[in-house]
Amino acid sequence: MHILLTGGTGLMGRSLCRHWSAQGHRLTVWSRSPEQVPGLCGSAVRGIGRLEELDGETLDAVINLAGAPIAERPWTRRRKAVLWSSRITLTEQLVGWLQTRLQRPRVLISGSAVGWYGDGGERELREDMGPVGTDFASQLCGAWEDSARRAEELGIRVVLLRSGLVLAPDGGFLQRLRPVFRLGLGGPLGNGRQWMPWVHIADQVALIDFLLHREDAQGPYNACAPQPVRNGEFARALGQALHRPARLSAPAFALRLGLGELAGLLLGSQRAVPARLSDAGFAFRFTDLNAALADLLGDHRLKDAA
Repeated sequence: MHILLTGGTGLMGRSLCRHWSAQGHRLTVWSRSPEQVPGLCGSAVRGIGRLEELDGETLDAVINLAGAPIAERPWTRRRKAVLWSSRITLTEQLVGWLQTRLQRPRVLISGSAVGWYGDGGERELREDMGPVGTDFASQLCGAWEDSARRAEELGIRVVLLRSGLVLAPDGGFLQRLRPVFRLGLGGPLGNGRQWMPWVHIADQVALIDFLLHREDAQGPYNACAPQPVRNGEFARALGQALHRPARLSAPAFALRLGLGELAGLLLGSQRAVPARLSDAGFAFRFTDLNAALADLLGDHRLKDAA
């Protein structure tokens, strides 16, 4: 199978490249730095700077994961423009190029996030529900999904990944939190009662592969473990995994003062469950947060104890 990835040099893209390369698939990554792709994604992975380089080649699937990190810095007007362009504008360009092709891929799996729902409070969020909030993250994910859905008009099966927090040992959310928690400065955000959907990176890779090969899979899927946890519970679990206290909470007013509108993303609640994945028969390896953190941070725990 020939698979094209956007965002292929990111955390998820690199993991998918390793997984699919081992299965013998042919992989191409569309990147602003195509010369760096083999070093980051594997020597057999091809990097391209222009989609037109694939004109005339058969393409079986597209995995669209490109997007600037949403929680890396405050949402100034300029930052919002970057977040929008890196998702919606890029996806529109991708779908526009697919429209010009005589041969089209069977499936487009496109990124989104549980932020699509907005702040759901205590409500359990399933894929058959509409959004419950209108904040910037919800608008961003909504426009991202809408731009990807236009590929359905081309006869392409479209799958939308509403991801939770992807937990990995060598990047992403845990990499940013680990130094703070190692110093004993970690703790809940706000009152810590907001729900946090999470997923082990091994399960994220497996569920994307599952949806790639399941011909009847289309539309939105909550890509998160079946047991979301509250933010305070997550902080305690991470502290225990690193043998550190996790009692220093970050007050909501301080987060809003320092981060502005972005604080809403950290303080908002998404009690999302993977209802459609479960109905389709996908089995998660990691459903318990403590077991997931033990698997991901085992080497770090040994180093901390030494």
